[in-house]
Amino acid sequence: METKFLKIDINSFNTEDLKEAGEIIRAGGLVAFPTETVYGLGGDGLNKESSKKIYEAKGRPSDNPLIIHIADLKDIFRITTGMSDKALMLAESFWPGPLTMILKKAAIVPFETTGGLDTVAVRMPDNKIALEFIKSAGGYVAAPSANLSGRPSPTTAEHVCEDMNGRIDMIIDGGSSTIGLESTIVDMTEDVPIILRPGYITMNSLSRVVGDVVYDPAILDLSSDEPPRAPGMKYRHYAPKGDLAIVKGEKDKVIDYIRRQTEAALSEGERVGIIATEETYLNYSATEVQNIGPRDDEATIARRLYAVLREFDEDGITRIYSEDFDTPNMGQAIMNRLIKAAGHHIINLSN
Repeated sequence: METKFLKIDINSFNTEDLKEAGEIIRAGGLVAFPTETVYGLGGDGLNKESSKKIYEAKGRPSDNPLIIHIADLKDIFRITTGMSDKALMLAESFWPGPLTMILKKAAIVPFETTGGLDTVAVRMPDNKIALEFIKSAGGYVAAPSANLSGRPSPTTAEHVCEDMNGRIDMIIDGGSSTIGLESTIVDMTEDVPIILRPGYITMNSLSRVVGDVVYDPAILDLSSDEPPRAPGMKYRHYAPKGDLAIVKGEKDKVIDYIRRQTEAALSEGERVGIIATEETYLNYSATEVQNIGPRDDEATIARRLYAVLREFDEDGITRIYSEDFDTPNMGQAIMNRLIKAAGHHIINLSN
């Protein structure tokens, strides 16, 4: 398959620019497109054959649900049933934005899109290109992240091209993602909303709108045999090719441990990468040391994470050590992604 490339300036484009992309979706094809979180791999969310193509292109397990992206709030009532007052309050507060809600699906949504579940994940992205693309595609675009399953999510069109060139019909290049981590996912089918995947919109932000909100204890559990209730819950995700370990503990102990392990690995011929903050990166020497940003700048750390993991892959890094990022707001989301990328390999020096 020959993949077409369409470059769009988010600040100066018109709907006609996205006409062909929309026609591809309507005809059952696949288009990668930019959002504020990461790039999505879009297909017609109401066409079971399109959803099958998404799973095939990604190499994604078919029981891992897809998110349907909409561009108009009224469209949610066609694909869901029993929209609660709380769900409507969250939609009005955070859409367009990086929030995905799990709701009871309507019959029009095929089980191929929902991973066999009777619920559907829905969000409205905060990206002008994405919204116009969704409208041109018919209003219901199912889209996981536009990467091969298990790889770090793409935050640029170049990342998408690395994984999807020749596998899908078109890639829309709309520049870099502004957030860089996938949306917060909240299950709205219970009386108390349950966070299934942490993201940019935090528990505190959600609670201010709807009151009590809880975390699903399975967020950090990879051992469960239960089918995943939302994208990204069950399978190893975001993983670089090199072995990744997260080192937690007091700063000086973490620095000392990583330095000693790096020295030993280098002596064995490994290519070692280190993920550190602006405050600590000068303490390290390795094949590649990545300054992911100031520790108190959560937005930069989140935006840089996947790009750093992909840079390590490009440079043939075989072993990676990362400091932990237990920051107050987005720290839960950052560490959720990093822990999954590491396959839960955490070295806790406090024990």
